[in-house]
Amino acid sequence: MDSIKINSLELENVKRIKAVKLEPTENGLTVIGGNNGQGKTSVLDSIAWALGGNKFKPSSPERDGSVIPPNLHIELSNGLVVERKGKNSDLKVTDPNGNKAGQLLLDTFIEELALNLPKFMNANDKEKADTLLKIIGVGDTLYALDEEIKTLVNERLLIGRVADQKKKYADEQPYYDNVPSELISPQELIRQQQEILARNGENQKKREKVSLYEAQVSLKDASVKQLEGQITKLSIKLEEVRKEKAELEQNLAIAKTDALTLQDESTAELENNIANIEELNRKIRANMDKEKAEEDAKIEKTKYDALTTQIEDKRKERINLLNNASLPLPELSIEDNALTYKGQKWDNMSGSEQLKVATAIVRKLNPNCGFVLIDKLEQMDVNTLKEFGQWIEKEGLQAIATRVGAGDECSIIIEDGYSNNIDKKEESVPKFQEGVF
Repeated sequence: MDSIKINSLELENVKRIKAVKLEPTENGLTVIGGNNGQGKTSVLDSIAWALGGNKFKPSSPERDGSVIPPNLHIELSNGLVVERKGKNSDLKVTDPNGNKAGQLLLDTFIEELALNLPKFMNANDKEKADTLLKIIGVGDTLYALDEEIKTLVNERLLIGRVADQKKKYADEQPYYDNVPSELISPQELIRQQQEILARNGENQKKREKVSLYEAQVSLKDASVKQLEGQITKLSIKLEEVRKEKAELEQNLAIAKTDALTLQDESTAELENNIANIEELNRKIRANMDKEKAEEDAKIEKTKYDALTTQIEDKRKERINLLNNASLPLPELSIEDNALTYKGQKWDNMSGSEQLKVATAIVRKLNPNCGFVLIDKLEQMDVNTLKEFGQWIEKEGLQAIATRVGAGDECSIIIEDGYSNNIDKKEESVPKFQEGVF
């Protein structure tokens, strides 16, 4: 059915009201103006009592000094006539279709928060968020996503701390250049030393052979000189000696060739390593510890990055969930169990933004209720009030509001309990019964 609005209301002797008549604008903002203490808020309290039931009944509903009981008369756009009058202010709901009517019927289309907007505005952040989630129907899914995100963020925070600690530990470890990557065994060094000494021993033998051949050649030279003096006698012997000499010279040449390229290997480094093996292994272990610490830090960083990706995916899923929901206002969302509008939480919103958000949410709670009551609109300047009224009208919503002042923005002015569209009469006579309305 079409949303139900207030066509007209007539109020008398309620709280500060003496006599008020109002025909609110069907779509848009109807502002009740006047100074403080004149009865503006009493109009809203009277509407709430008439339509919302005795839970909205003022503690002292009768106007001070009046001998006539309160009289409330409201006509709704669906044809219902709602009245409270007489000594007990009993409710009477008249249905033009003849259906049985009463508070139960009113409760089917009247949204409680539309009568009591401050109840929503004064609720805590989670209560406001729960109200919105009730409207869009994604509360369980959103809370589950929020819990998953919270768990992942906490896990990432822990891993991030571990990664930072391990990276810091790795950075603090010493590192030595030109050091083997594996620990050195003393037995291996000794074996290598013995192999070098063995090779050096072979070299020494070859050098001794050169010396031996050199000595033998010298002796043969002396023999040759001696034999040459006796050439006639020893010609045969000379020839033999020459042959021996030639053979020796050949052996000498070979020995010299072998010895020419020989180079002894130094065992100084090995001897030094053997002497300093504990210090060297200490440096190797330090390097291994640093490399292990860096590898551990990389592993934790990889875990951290993977959790970041999961968190981002969950947040995208959360954004899509809200974007696909039927929100009462664009840019309205929920973060950390709190309402946000244009990225701001409730306490950072302007007063006009708070009213706009509250009105939109309350309207969405029960689309059949086409009106909302708003008190104290003086927090808005004239331009903001105009923009708010245009938004209300665009939404097809009826808003009845109060505002301190008597400017052109006011639809009626309340002064001393009277609306300015009523001729003041004797206070002892009921105005509406006289036919004023």
